[in-house]
Amino acid sequence: MNIVVLLKQTPDTESVIRIAPDGQSIVTQDLKWIINPYDEFAVEAALRLKEKHGGTVTIVSWGPQRVVESVRTALAMGADKGVLLDDEALEGSDSLGVARALAAAVQGLEPDIVLCGSRAVDYDLAQRGPMVAELLGWPHLGLAVSLESDGSTVTIERPIEGGKVTLQASLPALVTMGGSHAVWNPRYASLPGIMKAKKKPLEMKKLADLGLSADECGAQAAKIRIVSLEMPPERKPGRIIDDGLDTEGKAAALVKALHEEAKVI
Repeated sequence: MNIVVLLKQTPDTESVIRIAPDGQSIVTQDLKWIINPYDEFAVEAALRLKEKHGGTVTIVSWGPQRVVESVRTALAMGADKGVLLDDEALEGSDSLGVARALAAAVQGLEPDIVLCGSRAVDYDLAQRGPMVAELLGWPHLGLAVSLESDGSTVTIERPIEGGKVTLQASLPALVTMGGSHAVWNPRYASLPGIMKAKKKPLEMKKLADLGLSADECGAQAAKIRIVSLEMPPERKPGRIIDDGLDTEGKAAALVKALHEEAKVI
C-alpha cells in the first residue's frame, strides 16, 4: 500500500509566542519546532496501515531546512522516505497556495491514500486536507479518530454530538485525523529508528520540479493575507471573597457578586 502523510512543522505548544515588529508574524528565534500534533496521529495511522498491508509511507512537508528535523522524526517513527518542498517562492503563500504545491507533490507519488492532521496548532485553519483532496479530485473523510482499510476502501469513525458516525470511501482518498478522541496514541521514535532515519532518503524539491511557479503558489497568488496579529487581553486577577465571613456569609457575598457585578445570574 502506497501511503503519503502531509506533515507540517509548528512551534511547540509550550513555546512563548511573541509578535514580531511587523505586527503580521511571530518571532521565530529561539522557538522549539515540532511535528504538528495532529499530524503525528496521521503518521501513526499510516504506520499501522503499513504494518497490516505492507508498502511504503512517504512524508511530504514544506518549509525551510529546519523542517528536515521534523521529517526525520517521522522517519525515525517508521516512515520510509521523505519529500521536502523547500522553496523561497512558497514564503507568504496562503493555504491554497501550499495545497496546490502539496497536491502536485502527491500526484507524482501516486499514493493509495493520503493522511494528515485535521488542523494545525499554529493558525488552526483546518484547510490543508480538504483543499488537497479537492485539488486531487479525491473523497475527503474528516476528523477520523480510527481508521481501517481493506486495500480498496477506507473506513473511519469520527465523533459527533452524543455519539460517533462511520464513513467509508473507495481509494484513493484523503483522510484528516482528529486527535482528542483517537483510539491510539502516536508511538515514540526508538533509538534504532533514529539511527536508521539518518540513512533514509529525503528528497528536496522546488516548485519548478512540480511544474508550478510562484505565480500559482507564492505570495502574489495568495487570496488571504494576515493583516495584523495581536495578543489576547490580559485576564483580570481573580477575586477572593473572605472578609472574615463564615461559610454562609461567603456564599451570600459570592451570589451577590455574581448577580450584581458579574451579572451571570
